[in-house]
Amino acid sequence: MKKLLFLILMLLPLSLFAQEKLAYVNSQEIIQAMPEFVEAQKTMEKFNTDYQKELKTLQDEYNKKYSDFVQQQDSLTDNIKQHRMQELQDIQQRTDLYMQNTQQEAQKKQQDLFNPIQDKVRTAIKAVGDEKGYTYIFDAANFLYMGTSATNATAAVKTKLGLK
Repeated sequence: MKKLLFLILMLLPLSLFAQEKLAYVNSQEIIQAMPEFVEAQKTMEKFNTDYQKELKTLQDEYNKKYSDFVQQQDSLTDNIKQHRMQELQDIQQRTDLYMQNTQQEAQKKQQDLFNPIQDKVRTAIKAVGDEKGYTYIFDAANFLYMGTSATNATAAVKTKLGLK
């Protein structure tokens, strides 16, 4: 009797797990199909292009002043040399500060652009899970193996988002 009760208790969790409906999605495929993602990428590309232009301007300024300094340093007084060297250091510090600030701004801009997209996908995945009665929906990118019994819900989520 104890053995039978023990066997039933051991098999109970397996039978409960067998009733679970599992699905998976490819969230990257979904996100990349969204028009908002394409627009966000374009915005980030423009931001990066503008950043690179400004950085090149600062670097060109530094290079020109450095080149001028090297050519003229023998004819300059110590006071002027010190002033020009300080000027070069100031430009370098401005460039470093600009790079730091721009990197922080780029991270914030990326979060501002892409977080709403990810939230929209999560909401659609949840809606599909509720509609289809899935217990779990996994992201296929995080798994090394996906059995044939798992349902691919990527198309359903794309449909929920109005994507092809």
